[in-house]
Amino acid sequence: MSIERQHFPQFFITAEGECPYLPGRRERKVFTHLVGLEAAELNDVLTRTGFRRSQNIAYRPACEGCTSCISVRVPVRLFRPSRTQRRIIRRNADLLAEEQPARIDVEMYHLFRRYITSRHGDGSMAGMSVMDFSAMVEETFVDSRLITYRRRIDTDEGPAEELLACCLTDVHDDGLSMVYSFYHPDLPRRSLGSYMILEHILRASRAGLDYVYLGYWVPGSRKMGYKQNFLPQERLIDDKWLLVDREDALPRTG
Repeated sequence: MSIERQHFPQFFITAEGECPYLPGRRERKVFTHLVGLEAAELNDVLTRTGFRRSQNIAYRPACEGCTSCISVRVPVRLFRPSRTQRRIIRRNADLLAEEQPARIDVEMYHLFRRYITSRHGDGSMAGMSVMDFSAMVEETFVDSRLITYRRRIDTDEGPAEELLACCLTDVHDDGLSMVYSFYHPDLPRRSLGSYMILEHILRASRAGLDYVYLGYWVPGSRKMGYKQNFLPQERLIDDKWLLVDREDALPRTG
């Protein structure tokens, strides 16, 4: 880590709140601020040690008596899509993926609201206004992009492109981190959430990057269960990245 000693970040602990993943448990986090010229470098370092980013905050679970949140990343060079995942790729072959600056528009916000209302209507993000959404995407000192996924449609005014999915993605020195993704909730056959992960793995490979960071996997949480489908993967356990080849195998050193 080359962060100057005099600029070593200060870390803080949040107050305990209800755990969003495991009922009956309390959540606590350690966090620091990502601001200034060294924010991108600090974000790279912290992501490799299990932190996640939200706007200008990097955080990591620090719950007393619980270590269920496990950071997960996919080693791009080792990953091979399963038969089911190959079908998902084929079903979405018509989508146009585009990388753009982290700036929102009305179409993105409408898709975000539709997704949140359908999938997380009782969650902490249910009341987010367009200003809140703008802050989530645009307020950052790190290298962050929006990856959009559109399909061509015919309208009365002629051909157009409909936004079906979007992912806020950080670019690190060793990989891509999928900070937050949302998608059209009424197209289950497309499996858009899984498709975005598969497309990011291909995107990272093309860029010569080693990993796609998926955030936290929580055993026993249905919300996070999909992440275990992307194997092999590395899981951060006892501050070491351990390779998991198959779900019934014990992690081993990568």
